[in-house]
Amino acid sequence: MRVMAQVAMVMNLDKCIGCHTCSVTCKQAWTNRQGTEYVWFNNVETLPGQGYPRRWEDQDKWKGGWERTRSGRLRLRAGGRLQKLGGIFANPHLPEIGDYYQPWTYEYKNLTEAPAGEDLPTARPVSQLTGEPLDTVEWGPNWDDNLGGAPEHAAKDPVVEKIREEVGERIRFEFEQSFMFYLPRICEHCLNPACVSSCPSGAMYKREEDGIVLVDQDRCRGWRMCVTGCPYKKVYFNHKTGKAEKCTFCFPRVEVGMPTVCSETCVGRMRYLGVMLYDADRVAGAAAVADEQDLYPAQLECFLDPADPAVIAAARASGITDEWLDAARRSPVYDLIATYQVALPLHPEYRTMPMVWYVPPLSPVVEAVAATGRDGEDAGNLFGAVDALRIPVEYLAEILTAGDTYAVEAVLRRMAAMRAYMRRINLGEPADESVAAAVGLTGAELDDMFRLLAVAKQEDRFVIPSAARSEADALAASHPLEDGCPVAGAEGGPSRVMLNISPTRRSA
Repeated sequence: MRVMAQVAMVMNLDKCIGCHTCSVTCKQAWTNRQGTEYVWFNNVETLPGQGYPRRWEDQDKWKGGWERTRSGRLRLRAGGRLQKLGGIFANPHLPEIGDYYQPWTYEYKNLTEAPAGEDLPTARPVSQLTGEPLDTVEWGPNWDDNLGGAPEHAAKDPVVEKIREEVGERIRFEFEQSFMFYLPRICEHCLNPACVSSCPSGAMYKREEDGIVLVDQDRCRGWRMCVTGCPYKKVYFNHKTGKAEKCTFCFPRVEVGMPTVCSETCVGRMRYLGVMLYDADRVAGAAAVADEQDLYPAQLECFLDPADPAVIAAARASGITDEWLDAARRSPVYDLIATYQVALPLHPEYRTMPMVWYVPPLSPVVEAVAATGRDGEDAGNLFGAVDALRIPVEYLAEILTAGDTYAVEAVLRRMAAMRAYMRRINLGEPADESVAAAVGLTGAELDDMFRLLAVAKQEDRFVIPSAARSEADALAASHPLEDGCPVAGAEGGPSRVMLNISPTRRSA
């Protein structure tokens, strides 16, 4: 057993309101400079929809992630070294700017500086890349927002295309007959990252101490194989610097015990951060299981119980400090993923073993049941309604469990049981332990799950070890702000943090 630690995230989709605050704050913090106009490290997609970049889930086209060979080994979908060498100058599996969107602004000076007269001034859209006027604006990073243009675009969702025959008329996009939910996306900081293995220059790496995947800008040569290799399309090419960039998981903040910018500014308080311990020796085997629907439980088995004395001893032998072990024991992410098992990975069939997990949406099942005249909080009614959700379970399963509807239904039943159990308590009625037992939990566990998902304070949602705080304070003391930063001060020269360079160790 080789114990390693990873800072991971869980997002509760039942609480996401689609406000895009996380996207805007991330944009302002990390990608508000020239060369990253089209780049969104964090974006919120409305599903069903094509997403950003357009149809990123279509791996038959983009060749992202891993595939299992007949011999049981893993290989990159995009091919080995010879195939990459042949595609250095013409990569057919690389998204173009039209697949993302043509970033634009408006000719505001036409409005503010127009002379007085009878003509009405207009502000035409202008490309931020070329400076040329745009005839039309045809796509954007949230073009599908709130099912905008759903009759035309939503049917092109790769997941909808895959399950259309199976689900049939349950997926419809006419007014008042459609369904939707929000899916915030960042880099998955995978245990088995395809982007790292795709990089010919070794610029992509996974940090040993916390599992964050970064780009060494000094070694990056701009070959963009990492963009192809990432199945989530969360690695971007900076056309100004000629380098690859990606979500850094806000590592300068995490290193001093602060949450990521997207997490701290989330209006719905639906993000959770914590430490997961895992057995690195199991990762390769778990990623290579034969049946895609076994990938989720296989990854679940890689995670280790931070309260197990044997795990604690092995972790200390691996150099994991007591502060990290304490954070792992208090981790809300571990509780949601392993204890209550209500969080699921995004597209496990890509075999990258993602570490940003999601609690699937249950709403508006209560309102739907109540609309029929029945008690919308009754456990029996809720359990029956799970099978008739407006959001087809098959759709959620294709996104979160490689098509395994049983696993998704189990999560939704636990969420429904929590609502029914807590409703009796809030009304002053005796707790019904049979509701908890029906989903394999105890009443105390349902109560704890409710407090974590519904009313948890910030210190309960974000449990991050701050082992690097002393080093950061010492570094700040040795480099006073008044001395300035020659790199950041240079024209077009971002700071070392903005360049995604970390001084800490790489993983093997």
